[in-house]
Amino acid sequence: MAQPVAVIRSKPDTLGPEVRKFAQAPLRQTAFLNSVPKCGTHLLRNIVRMFVPTEQHYDREFIQVQNLQQHIGALNPARPQFSVGHLLFADISLMALKHANQVILVRDPYDYVLARARFSLSDQLDHPELNPLKNGAVSVEQMMNLMIFGIPGKGPALREAFTFHAVGWLGTGAHLVRYEDIVAHLKDLEAAAAETYFRDLLAKFGIALPDDWRDRVRVGSAREHSATSREKLSVGMTLPEVLPDDQKRAVDFMAPGLRELLGYG
Repeated sequence: MAQPVAVIRSKPDTLGPEVRKFAQAPLRQTAFLNSVPKCGTHLLRNIVRMFVPTEQHYDREFIQVQNLQQHIGALNPARPQFSVGHLLFADISLMALKHANQVILVRDPYDYVLARARFSLSDQLDHPELNPLKNGAVSVEQMMNLMIFGIPGKGPALREAFTFHAVGWLGTGAHLVRYEDIVAHLKDLEAAAAETYFRDLLAKFGIALPDDWRDRVRVGSAREHSATSREKLSVGMTLPEVLPDDQKRAVDFMAPGLRELLGYG
């Protein structure tokens, strides 16, 4: 029996013409942004795209284990490209990414719960298994707990999501990046610390920092170019700005030590 297919309804990409306004140096090595879903993937993706020629953007689809063989050409070391996905830590992923500069993007698990709940309840996600949960079928608190403990046969638990999308990759040559660090430096791009940060961040992808990096980062990080920025989500329920204490305790119970391992705490 075929598995239900999720459809993400978003506006067309608008960043390509902006990228072409800047002089671009070609990638010399495959670069892959791997992330825990709902951890700011579009933000970092769009920033990095501003430093890569458009002909080296692999933007047909986010690469996952399920579709890896269909999109394996994106990771061909003979034709370096920049691609994005949610590749689980698995044998086929390891072999496919052997020659790539790989960055693993995470965010605080507390905030991940809210981001995933918000997206799952939005009109932008059309998923046959999750649609029945919308429009008040479950409470906000119940939805947050589903994001923490998982939905049997329909959605992974928080521990599983972080284990296979992030923790499994640690110590294997992949570079860990935290969403919150990116956001903090975006708030003060003129600071010397921001230049140091983005120089190091781009180096993880094999990209040198050009003199006009601030202009590129400003364009890439502009929310109007993000297909899934928070204000573009139509959510019929109001979620809290900060994860409630009960749910924080549930996260700590479900994945003890995870926040500390990722540099939070």
